[in-house]
Amino acid sequence: MSADVPVATPRKARPPRWFLRPPGSEAAARLFCLPYSGCGASMYRNWPAMVEGLEICPIQLPGRENRLRERPHETYQQLAAEVIDAIGPHLDRPFGFFGHCGSALSSYEIAVQLARSGGPVPTCVFVSSQVAPQEGPFGSYLEMDDVELAEEVRRLIRELGGVEPREDLVRLSLRVMRADVDANAKYRMAEAVRLPCRVSAIGWKDDVNIRPDQMTGWRDCGRTVFRLLGGSHFTFLQAPADLREVLLADMDLPLTAAP
Repeated sequence: MSADVPVATPRKARPPRWFLRPPGSEAAARLFCLPYSGCGASMYRNWPAMVEGLEICPIQLPGRENRLRERPHETYQQLAAEVIDAIGPHLDRPFGFFGHCGSALSSYEIAVQLARSGGPVPTCVFVSSQVAPQEGPFGSYLEMDDVELAEEVRRLIRELGGVEPREDLVRLSLRVMRADVDANAKYRMAEAVRLPCRVSAIGWKDDVNIRPDQMTGWRDCGRTVFRLLGGSHFTFLQAPADLREVLLADMDLPLTAAP
């Protein structure tokens, strides 16, 4: 009688450090989503992995969450160059970028560098709740010292995370938030670089941080369309149906079923 030999279960491969999950091979197109100031890729946890044929690919940046020990980027130009290197193998089909608030600018800079290098260009760059780059830097965070910024981090953890912030978490988050705010402050251009692709400028009706009428400068940044959606500054975190419809429409993908 032979003894049963246990069969080793192969370990599931970890996703590359730049992605929460490795991009698949079935999607018609990919949307690379950049986290906004002070946050990591898990901020997109309430977004579906797929919106019809559009794969949602949250990007994990250095200094955040599972990359906590790494040094955050100092400029959007540095961030863009490293992201392009990381996502290069996944630009084998139509793709776009989504950024909200500060990450709208880093998404734009990625597209600028791709266009300048002669590489593949996105179908669309989605810029949500942000003024155009030639009209910045702009935003309340830019004037805050570390004490004020730490208090803002605590407020965001309470409001968005639903928990009372631990001070060790506040210190770690402040490090990333300060790096992001400083990168925003350094991102200055006298006039916009016009992208050879669509730019979808998304404003939110009840947004008191960036009013939709403050976003008109994006008209100089590409083949720009303006979208006005219901909700406030953080409504996008829930991937509402009207936002998903905009993503599909501006990526030139069909809406085949009700969201």
